[in-house]
Amino acid sequence: MTCYREEPRQRDAAISWRTKSASVSRLPFDKLRTGFVALLLAMTSKNVHQQPEYSKVNRFIIAALATLFTGASAMAAEITVLSGGAIEPGLHSAAHAFEKQSGHQVKLTFNTAPQIAKRIAAGDKFDVVISPPAAIEEFAKAGKVAAADRVNVGKVGLGVAVRPGAPVPDISSVDGLKRSIVEADSLTFNRASTGIYFENLLKKWGVYEQVEPKTTRYPDGASVMEHTLKGKGKEIAFGAITEILLYKEKGLRFIGPIPAEVQNYTQYIATPTTATSNADVSKQFVQFLGSPAGKKLFVAAGIE
Repeated sequence: MTCYREEPRQRDAAISWRTKSASVSRLPFDKLRTGFVALLLAMTSKNVHQQPEYSKVNRFIIAALATLFTGASAMAAEITVLSGGAIEPGLHSAAHAFEKQSGHQVKLTFNTAPQIAKRIAAGDKFDVVISPPAAIEEFAKAGKVAAADRVNVGKVGLGVAVRPGAPVPDISSVDGLKRSIVEADSLTFNRASTGIYFENLLKKWGVYEQVEPKTTRYPDGASVMEHTLKGKGKEIAFGAITEILLYKEKGLRFIGPIPAEVQNYTQYIATPTTATSNADVSKQFVQFLGSPAGKKLFVAAGIE
């Protein structure tokens, strides 16, 4: 599996991106290739060739193995996937499992939902796209994806995090969350869809003007988490639960989701595109994402 993790520049998370890639796995046919080459060399070596046992049978075996190897390699395909970044942890696991099961290779690229819409509209070609329902509907109207073969991958909620050792805010109820926000020394959240929702929630509660001076905003969730790890005092961070979980190993403490009464979920739908050059494999991959095995991997990554 190859992953292109596209990170936003500091001032424009939705439009300006730079790409870096990292190969995280190989096709399972590598081992077959290595074994076949070793056997071929052994069977065609000078010493073996001079032995009486070397016969038409040996040549037949070599030809059969060559045919098998060539056929197996030809059957392996590579598909490209453009996805929203909030489901990255689960999608990595699911893509790896699909590769292992099918022998095909999956190349992942992550963007924000607005940037995905721009790339698809601009004609960028991917085999599978994973984005919120509204975006998928727009793609369908434009003929970029078909109406069928869609799978609901899951949804990601808004969560709360603090640095190690920081006071734990009360998020057990809406009133407790409001009180914790007002009493906090500082608040941190992004300027993307998650942050926009949270900002509007603060305005709805009538506390935005009160807390705005102690608020720090970043264009993306990763910057929010990095800031929080280095923070001080009674600082509270808000972001996509999956993004928070990515930083648990660094010490970030996930307090939990915000109360259900005010929770906001972003749904993600996977579908093959009409531009795919590997329709069968793309459909297989999408179906795998919606299978019990695929769902289990997404749930483990915090995607409901």
